[in-house]
Amino acid sequence: MAFVARTHPQQGYNEQVDDRATTWEDFTPLHERYRFTVDVAASERNTKLPRFYTRADDGLAQSWASERVWCNPPFSSIRPWVEKAWAETVADLVVMILPANRTEQGWWQELIEPRRDQGGRLATRFYPGRWQFVPFDDDVIRPNSRPPFGIVVAVWGADPPPPQSLTIPQALPMLSADYD
Repeated sequence: MAFVARTHPQQGYNEQVDDRATTWEDFTPLHERYRFTVDVAASERNTKLPRFYTRADDGLAQSWASERVWCNPPFSSIRPWVEKAWAETVADLVVMILPANRTEQGWWQELIEPRRDQGGRLATRFYPGRWQFVPFDDDVIRPNSRPPFGIVVAVWGADPPPPQSLTIPQALPMLSADYD
């Protein structure tokens, strides 16, 4: 019998996993760099911006035209968010965090890998270590709040230089390439 490789199946929507908040420590340097205008995959508890779309608003159904988009998508359903980022060519910018342990899956192999970091519309950076997330039902980070994988930041569109006053921490390398 031959070995058959299998990937971990995607789970359905799970509030405990999909509604975790990005910490301010991880979000703030990116926001200072990219000046986001809308959080497209948020909840009342975890949003990072005054303008945001909840699950009921369906950020996938909204136009992202002329927006500078922040997206911490539900990790149980990543493909539609990546497809939306590619489809929204009129968005000024889309910045999405993705799990770094899923690069073997179809959505990564079809939508990210062939096009990333080639001087076009998409740049990616694998961050060192693991980000922490605030649990969906809490306001503080508890022990074991790190997911068992690293994070990739994917950026579609223009990449403005950071404001002169912004000091980029060494632990958070930022994108510096120009885009078409």
